[in-house]
This record gives sequence, structure tokens and C-alpha cells, in this order.
Amino acid sequence: MLIKNVKVYTEDRTFEDGEIVIRDGIFERVDLKAEYTKEVENIKNEEDEEVIDAKGCFAIPGLIDLHFHGCMGADFCDGTTEAIETIAQYEASIGVTAISPATMTLPVEELEKILNVAAEYKKRAPKGADLIGINMEGPFISPAKKGAQDERHIIPCDTQVCQRFLDASEGLVKFVGIAPEESQKSLEFIEQMKEKVNISLAHTNADYDTAKAAFDAGANHAVHLYNAMPAFTHRAPGVIGAVSDSRHVMAELICDGVHIHPSMVRATFQMLGEDRVILISDSMRATGMPDGQYTLGGLDVNVVGNRATLVSDGALAGSATNLMDCMRTVVRDMSIPLETAVACATMNPAKSLGEYENYGSITKGKKGNVVLLDENLNLKLVIKDGEVLY
Repeated sequence: MLIKNVKVYTEDRTFEDGEIVIRDGIFERVDLKAEYTKEVENIKNEEDEEVIDAKGCFAIPGLIDLHFHGCMGADFCDGTTEAIETIAQYEASIGVTAISPATMTLPVEELEKILNVAAEYKKRAPKGADLIGINMEGPFISPAKKGAQDERHIIPCDTQVCQRFLDASEGLVKFVGIAPEESQKSLEFIEQMKEKVNISLAHTNADYDTAKAAFDAGANHAVHLYNAMPAFTHRAPGVIGAVSDSRHVMAELICDGVHIHPSMVRATFQMLGEDRVILISDSMRATGMPDGQYTLGGLDVNVVGNRATLVSDGALAGSATNLMDCMRTVVRDMSIPLETAVACATMNPAKSLGEYENYGSITKGKKGNVVLLDENLNLKLVIKDGEVLY
């Protein structure tokens, strides 16, 4: 496949005029600001090669959502291959070509079954977005900041339980969230598990010192910054201040226009820099569906527009917005440059997942996943593994 006359997003986080050659599902060549080479001319002359004239379009890597729960009526924690397949196909259809769904706080045995199913699903090499990770948002969290998580199943962080999760997923679990203030053994947990899995701070009420100690011990990730954690104030900077002072820590942002004010999104980019921010959707099963009542982690949720709230107390319960729309919102409504937003939805999550060798940029040798957007950021084409999907 040859994609010509396109503005290619580069690893330097710029757009350059050029063309892309994909062969056998892999980026074979990326030519920027140059006349067609002899090799590219040969590609063009092969009768079995597809040529796409993408004049006026941006070519960006397929997006990667490393924290979301579901869409189209399905949830990852439904624990069925059918649910994962529904999720993967929808995500690919909107330009998210790799996924790392999140679990909820559920009984340990139930979580093990969910992880087993995911491991079996991956072996089938199904169509749709690639399942490249799992983000465990619970059960090692704080009741004080549980949000839409079920408090009945919250437990302190435990290395043996964590190992059971890693084993059940056959290596798919890439993040395990903890609330470090909930256990005197949290630093020991981090020390023992940090070489096996990324440790994130999630649904935590930790103060600055406790959070900073966790990051100093090796935790390297923050789940949906600002949400389900103490407020960021000048005398009590809390988890957010600890993230700011820990330069190795990556932070998720839900940029659906509901969870975080645009001014705070801009301030976060100034505080952390574009290398440390990861855009996520945190989408639930209502995404792509009509308004109504749904469930998340066994709890009832009302969805009106792009706002999802618990029926019980009105707390925000994930989002009803996919990652592509979140990226558009960041650019259109929050004044973040497109070049920055694309990096935070592609390169940064790929690096955080340890998958940058295969995903996250349009680079020779990586998987041929590319999305074409017009000048208004409307989706024109989704190409995965060198084939046009949507």
C-alpha cells in the first residue's frame, strides 16, 4: 500500500509532507519532503499494491487507549471474548488500533477469570484493535476515593494476589494501581513488584509525602490525574504535587470536557510537559450508545450526553467519550496543539506500555497502523496492519 500526498506525523512530533509505504502489515518506508524514490516508483507500479491519494489529510499513528472500560454496551469486566471483540472492533472503527482496557474493583477470583479470558482472547489474533495490555484500576485502592468502584471488594495491596493477576493474564497486565496510604507494606509491595509490572497510584487519598515515597520507591504512573485523589492546593499538593516532582512518572488525563476544566488541562501540560501526559478516555459501556442507564463494576450509572454519573450519589463514573473525541476536544476546546495531542494519544502510551518498538509512531519496521484525518480532524480512513478497516 502506498499513501501519497499526505502530511505525515513524525517521531519529532511534527507534520511533514510525504508518503508512506506499507508492505506485509509493516511500515516499509516513510519518505518526507522528497521526490519519489526508485523503490517507491516500483511499489506504485505493482498491480497488486493499493495507492491512496490522501491530499489534504493528516496521517497519524493509530491511537492507543491504555485506560478505558468498554463501549457499545460491552465492558471488559463482562469477562467474555464476545465483549472484548465488541470493544476491539468499535475502538478500531474510530481510529484506536491498540487497547489496554481497565479492570474494576471486583472479587479476586472474578478478576482472575476476567484476566484468563483476556489471555485466551489474545491468542486468537482477532480483528479489531490489538489487545496489548490490561490496566488494573482495582482492587488495591482507597475507600475514601473509591469513585465508581465497589467498596465491598477493596483490599490492601498484596504481592501474592498481584502475582496471581499477572499469572492469570499471561503477561497482559501492564499496570497495577494502589493507594499507598492503605497499607504499611505499600513500599515493600512496590519494591517487590516494580520489575514485573508498572505500579500506578490510583483512587488514592495519599498526601504529598506518602505519594512521593511511593514514586521514589519505584511507582511510575498516575491514574486519571485530578480524579479520585486529593485536590491540588498550595499547602497540601497531594498526589498531584508528588507527580510533578517525580519526573519519571507518567500521568493519565481524561480530556472529555467533563472531568477536568480546560484551564487545568493547559496548566498540567505546562507543569509536566508533553512527554509525561497520556490522554485516556476512561470510557464505559455506554460509549457509542444512546442515553440511558448502564452499569459499571456492578453499580448503576446514568448517562446523559457525555456525562456518566452513579445513580446512588451522582459521582462521576467514567466517561462516555472515546479517545479520538477526547483528542479532538483537547485540540479544539482546550488549545493544545494537534502535534502535542497526537503524541499524548500515541507515542506516550506506547512508551508507557513498553510497546514503542511496535506501536505509537509511523516508523519503518513498526506495525502498519495509521489513521487519516482531514483538516477539521474528521476521520477519513483507518488502516490497520496495512489493510483498510474503516
